[in-house]
Amino acid sequence: MKRFIAAILAGLMVLSLAACGGGNGGGSNGGGASSNGGSSGGGNNSSVSDAGGGASGGASDMKIAMITDSGDITDQSFNQTTYETAKAWSEANGASFTYYKPEKDSDEARNACVDLAAADGVNIIIVPGYMFAATLVAQTDMYPDIKFVALDVGEGDLCEKGVGEGYYEGLAAGTVYNAGDYYNTENTYCATYQEQISGFMAGYTAVQLGYRHIGFLGGMSVPAVQRFGYGYIQGADKAAADLGVTGDVTVEYVYGGQFFGDADITAAMDTWYNSLGVELVFASGGGIYTSAAEAAAKVGGKIIGVDSDQSSKIDEYGADMTVTSAMKGLDATINMVLTDIMDGKWSEHVGKIESLGLVSDNPDENYVQLPRATTQWSADFTEDDYLTLVKSIHSGEITVSDDITAMPSTAITVNDYGSIKG
Repeated sequence: MKRFIAAILAGLMVLSLAACGGGNGGGSNGGGASSNGGSSGGGNNSSVSDAGGGASGGASDMKIAMITDSGDITDQSFNQTTYETAKAWSEANGASFTYYKPEKDSDEARNACVDLAAADGVNIIIVPGYMFAATLVAQTDMYPDIKFVALDVGEGDLCEKGVGEGYYEGLAAGTVYNAGDYYNTENTYCATYQEQISGFMAGYTAVQLGYRHIGFLGGMSVPAVQRFGYGYIQGADKAAADLGVTGDVTVEYVYGGQFFGDADITAAMDTWYNSLGVELVFASGGGIYTSAAEAAAKVGGKIIGVDSDQSSKIDEYGADMTVTSAMKGLDATINMVLTDIMDGKWSEHVGKIESLGLVSDNPDENYVQLPRATTQWSADFTEDDYLTLVKSIHSGEITVSDDITAMPSTAITVNDYGSIKG
């Protein structure tokens, strides 16, 4: 039945293309729209084609696209990292590359971009973020010849969108769902990340560097953000225990209820930095860092970035504002999967939902890490100390829980404020 419905939807594909801004299908190297000038279909710069280099073996047949989620390619987060990495790989290997930006933040608009990419002849689509779970459920059966690479889309995301209404009630009643029932496992690879580990590293580093009153500002309380936050708390607690200062360390904890900053969230951060004396905030959730940075700039406060090395963007609000960033290895994942596709090894990935974390004592080889070049190391916690921390986690000497069913039990003080936006 699912494939029958998909076939009907495919026949209606043309009706949805406008939600991705339209295009004439004639962009260079298979791209779908003009660059920087709006598409012939009147779109809002919604898709851009970037030509790759010359032919290079199997890569010359690779027509790669990425689709942005609710942001754009300058978000200093998932979209920008995905765009820059996929584009660079394509140029280096002679594949074509295109990106598409949905005209609005909706499943329909993201699905329309898949339709447009398919019409443009794309055969590899990279989608960053859990918002694309609905797209995988709706679109992967429609386009069995396209390889879908989904970053940070997990089993729970797919089941929620596949089941729809009643999913959470079913979970509460003990129903077991299989994600593979809801999307095409024969053309899709999903990667998730062990955010709790890089969150742990960030919290541990902050306390080791001397910060005693710190905060966590999450976007929405979705699993990935929760893992970052709960890992952060565990890291701060471990560092405080190692230093014998558990009674001196406090973590303020809140979700914004959205993935962007605004006046209300900035006001809450003003209270933290000014009234409560918070020294540093880990801002985890797309563009929500803007509110934390605006507040920090007024008092010389500090920020921890997320997903990618956000120092260049955050430091626009104040010199040396970014202490570190809790990063996910989207770039490593993209390079690995595209290289394996080029080398005929797609079968090693397709059908899997992998949880990527530490694979080595060498931080540069891992899928979760801190940026070594821009972290503000000091005599209290050096880069060598960080390398020792990575080895301890990789060996299992230090364990980091991925449980998000309850706030971690700690010896330090944690004040949980719930969500600013309800």
